[in-house]
Amino acid sequence: MVFRKLMAAFGAGVEVDTVLQNSNVRPGEVLRGQVNFRGGGSDYKVEGIFIDFTAVVEVESGDNEYKSTYSFLRQQVSGPFQLASGAPQSTPFEILVPWETPISAIGGHPLRGMQLGVATELALAGALDKGDRDPLFVNPLPAQDHVLGALDNMGFRFKKADLERGTLHGSQMPFFQEIEYYAGREYTRHFNELELTFIAGPHALDVILEADKRGGFMSSSHDTYNRFTVRYNDHPGQVEQSLRAGLQAMAQKRGWF
Repeated sequence: MVFRKLMAAFGAGVEVDTVLQNSNVRPGEVLRGQVNFRGGGSDYKVEGIFIDFTAVVEVESGDNEYKSTYSFLRQQVSGPFQLASGAPQSTPFEILVPWETPISAIGGHPLRGMQLGVATELALAGALDKGDRDPLFVNPLPAQDHVLGALDNMGFRFKKADLERGTLHGSQMPFFQEIEYYAGREYTRHFNELELTFIAGPHALDVILEADKRGGFMSSSHDTYNRFTVRYNDHPGQVEQSLRAGLQAMAQKRGWF
């Protein structure tokens, strides 16, 4: 359970507590919680209480790179209403976690490099108080777990994960996740690292692979790509076979083998 206290701005003294029933969810599941709030020293008109899903995204601008917090889902959970001085109120909420929400935890442990959150926002007297952000841990779908497990079986080693600004074909998100691996032993002669991206939907997900090709004396290093689909009823063995086929397809394009 996650518990935070938010103090409304502008001297209103309104307290807002957000309690999440379970901050560990999967894409397509429902996040449940409750917003508890108490009036300050005077009566106030609350225009609305909003829940935002947020993510820290890496943004490239020219030669510079910086991090920015993006909101990728916003839902009003209460209001408008009149909040009496000192009066306690509470509002339960249920929010469907978008299918394309990036992975931020694996096996119950935070995924290094990822920062997802649930922000509570209070609209009071024509202004907004952003408040604090509770961490949100999004675990892989079973099909995503199959892909990650297959990479582990093939000797790939996790390096880091991050979010990059941009919208990929077939996606509705303003950013995409890259999970980076050091190449497995079978592939170390051909490329250094592999980047993995998921685009999930209700029935299947697309897997995007990007590998950097080692450059020799007569050639420069460059990247190559492959994209394939995994259905949610695919057996783990089928998923590993599709992954190997994707790597082989990249190899044939670039003449790695």
